[in-house]
Amino acid sequence: MDVAAILELYAQGYFPLGFEDGVGWFDQRAYGTSLRALMPLDERFHVPRSLRRALNSGRFEIRINADFMGVVEGCATRGWSYSSETWLTPELAQMYLRLHRAGFAHSFESWYRGELAGGILGLALGGAFIGDSMFYADADASKVALVRLVEHLRQRGFLLFDVQVQNPPGALRGLRGLAAGVPTEAARGPRSPGPLCLGPDCLPHRAIIWGGGDFYNLP
Repeated sequence: MDVAAILELYAQGYFPLGFEDGVGWFDQRAYGTSLRALMPLDERFHVPRSLRRALNSGRFEIRINADFMGVVEGCATRGWSYSSETWLTPELAQMYLRLHRAGFAHSFESWYRGELAGGILGLALGGAFIGDSMFYADADASKVALVRLVEHLRQRGFLLFDVQVQNPPGALRGLRGLAAGVPTEAARGPRSPGPLCLGPDCLPHRAIIWGGGDFYNLP
């Protein structure tokens, strides 16, 4: 599958899962829910007091795409090997590498004493960042990376942070569910998916808005 076809599936609200016989594409209904989980990029994003101590300590250094495949492997293995059961198979890891080389897949990383300690794997499509996975070797590393990623997306003008499905820790961070078929925000400009914007003058071309398995191109 080429990069354009993969991005089209993401733009329709699907995400990949790896199996022994290939890669399958699913939406949140595979997890038994009709709601898509969105991470707030406004004041509803809540940082617990205990995590603020880790943020203020300066213990972790944040890097972007410094060790992309290290984050992919961390998300896949959680410290074991590809021989263990994982949704992120070697075939899927190579797909992420192709998306990274094309400028769409990115890793947002926490480093501690020169070592990768945790990170987040995701895709930037226009004004949306789609978080696919995260891992940590240090308990606070991925949490710190998440907070810094939210700050980064705010600074770059992103409109939506899609984390696919809600999990219990997510409730502490202000996750909200988006009901099927309910568009939430207007897109800005023509459809033009692009890479994660790192430059000071770079803004997203549009927002990708999820609703019921489709993304809306709103005026």
